[in-house]
Amino acid sequence: MTDEPLSTHDELAVLEHASAFDDTTALEHELLRESEPSPKMSAVAVLRRGFAESPELGRSLRLTMLFAVIGATGRLIIPILVQQVIDKGLLADEGFRPGFTITACAGAAVIVLAVMQLARITYVRLVTAAETMLRNLRVRAFAHVHALSMADHDTTRRGELTSRVTSDIETIARFAQYGAVAWIVDTVVITGTLIVMSFYAWQLAVITMVIAIPILPLFRFMQRRQLVAYTRVRARVGTTLSEVSEAVQGAAPIRAYGLQPRARQRLEDAIQGQYRAEIGASKWFAFMFPLGDAFGGLALASVTVAGVWFGQSWGLNAGSLIACLFLVQLILGPIAELGEILDQTQTAIAGWSKVLDLLDRPIDLVEPEPGVALPAGPLGVTAEHVDFRYRTGDLVLRDVSLVIPAGASVAIVGETGSGKTTFAKLLNRLSDPVEGRVLVGGVPLDTVAPGSRAERIRMVPQDGFLFDGTLGDNIAMGRLGATAEEVRAAVTQLGLDDWVAGLPRGLDTEVGERGEGLSVGERQLVALVRAQLADPGLLILDEATSAVDPRTERSLTEALHRLAADRTMVSVAHRLSTAEQSDLVCVFDAGVLVEVGSHEELVALGGRYAELYRSWLGNTGQSVI
Repeated sequence: MTDEPLSTHDELAVLEHASAFDDTTALEHELLRESEPSPKMSAVAVLRRGFAESPELGRSLRLTMLFAVIGATGRLIIPILVQQVIDKGLLADEGFRPGFTITACAGAAVIVLAVMQLARITYVRLVTAAETMLRNLRVRAFAHVHALSMADHDTTRRGELTSRVTSDIETIARFAQYGAVAWIVDTVVITGTLIVMSFYAWQLAVITMVIAIPILPLFRFMQRRQLVAYTRVRARVGTTLSEVSEAVQGAAPIRAYGLQPRARQRLEDAIQGQYRAEIGASKWFAFMFPLGDAFGGLALASVTVAGVWFGQSWGLNAGSLIACLFLVQLILGPIAELGEILDQTQTAIAGWSKVLDLLDRPIDLVEPEPGVALPAGPLGVTAEHVDFRYRTGDLVLRDVSLVIPAGASVAIVGETGSGKTTFAKLLNRLSDPVEGRVLVGGVPLDTVAPGSRAERIRMVPQDGFLFDGTLGDNIAMGRLGATAEEVRAAVTQLGLDDWVAGLPRGLDTEVGERGEGLSVGERQLVALVRAQLADPGLLILDEATSAVDPRTERSLTEALHRLAADRTMVSVAHRLSTAEQSDLVCVFDAGVLVEVGSHEELVALGGRYAELYRSWLGNTGQSVI
């Protein structure tokens, strides 16, 4: 395990990142564009669709709401019992009645305890349903992200997808645990309170409603603006996560090129954008509490004055008036709570809308059922009039037709942006052509069973991704169910026993997060052993020997020669040596396959490949294209 200089891939990534840092105005425009809310569905439509997409909530919610309504009704009995104790116990016509008073108080205590226990059961059921929904929706969203095509992943920032699966779903869970049922409970309490109050003195119920009516349009006004504000917050959260992810993953090149101030500025701009969005949303939330308090104070004062002044003419006695004051006090809680649950609801709607947008993204790569198995042995490749474009923009591949014989070694060359890597990814069905088709082993690739494709076609990227764990565990991921003996055999078959023996704990060496305990070249070696373990018929390489030290390159080159035996190998070539050693060279230029032939034939032809060849020779023969 050695420290290495930055690879050319890293350098390009840093320079692209640096150019982005230089334009803070462009970043601000990007943040503003991403934070604009999407007016696809109304709040009610989002909630209706959200509950439909999470049946776990619906199945549990009906009984839970029944419990909540019973509990809310239990609260309304307490003021009635208070009135009974005063009128028929403490101030009864025949004098104080201790037996009735004690019995009524005991009944009130039982009701309070029953309501408390019912509230506990309700909460436990809510949390269970919400956590079940959270788990299932997150798994669905995660699976959908992995089912999206290369075009979706290349045009979407990673932090946005992460935000959909994490923080956006968390907002839905908080709403499901409390807000959804709180709307029902508070509505029952408010409605029931006004009904009970009207039995004592309908005039007091009218006074309470008159005071409350102006609040309704204010709530509606704030609801609309809160939805816009919280949609902007969810978008800003995704942007911040993207910037944090990029800054953490690019820490080494950022430090190496002295880009810390620029990286810090870009991250601070994203955080500042989220801060402004959060503050903007919280202003509406902050207005809700004073509004509820103002209503509570005004309602309580108005009912007290009207009850004392007109109570006798309205048929109120001491017990009835006190019961009405208790009822007004009872209604204050739900009114004040409306601000909190409205805020929580708007946050959930914004998050739910983002998650639903993700789930609504079409899956371009529809897997066949049951699908065709690829034949054994080396696999030939045929491309027939293939066109490809990403979701926006022009075609990046145009009318590509190519036949690769089974067992051949093919180099794909071309300048950056010529479409060579895109074509290689189509061979592994990371995306489908928009026109034409690709056949592997004589079978249309879009009809191949996913399991067979994973076993028979392998793509080795330029920088193999490793998971946190041991070296042996990472190699075993090359084939599901591979044993330790098969892992060791794959290492031996590629002649890498000495390399493994030189590691601190051999196959039990911990590779660290993203394989950072190994060098770039060593991670590529692991990717090659994975491919050997899978025993594919078609091997696709993104120049596995680029940007590594000479010693590791020798190991990689030897491993590649062994790995290529009895297989079709397609290499995205960045080096002259790779093209020279291949049976066939395919030259791409601006998305068009312009030349196909052997190295010698194409040099003699004097066309596009000959120009690249002269450029290679002018740069010591080992330049990256």
